[in-house]
Amino acid sequence: MESSSNHGGIKLLLAAEHEAQQIVNAARTAKMARLKQAKEEAETEVAEHKASTEHGFQRKLEETSGDSGANVKRLEQETDAKIEQLKNEASRISRDVVDMLLKHVTTVKN
Repeated sequence: MESSSNHGGIKLLLAAEHEAQQIVNAARTAKMARLKQAKEEAETEVAEHKASTEHGFQRKLEETSGDSGANVKRLEQETDAKIEQLKNEASRISRDVVDMLLKHVTTVKN
């Protein structure tokens, strides 16, 4: 009788071990599937970020180099306007500067 109960206990242990192995295998399979999914999601995210960054870079590049002729022309106009402003300012105060210099040069201090 002990033999058959031992034999039944061994069968029960083997069945439990088999069931545990199936649970572990299912968990391992689920983990691998989730890791694969996470990797694919990360690769997609990286690709989207790279595309977005590249698009922003290309847009900036077009904004700055696409109209470089217009930038040069604008800078030339700003420079000419500043030169004209400085000439006007110089001509406005040049007489006062000459008078001040003459006063200091001709004044003798004892």
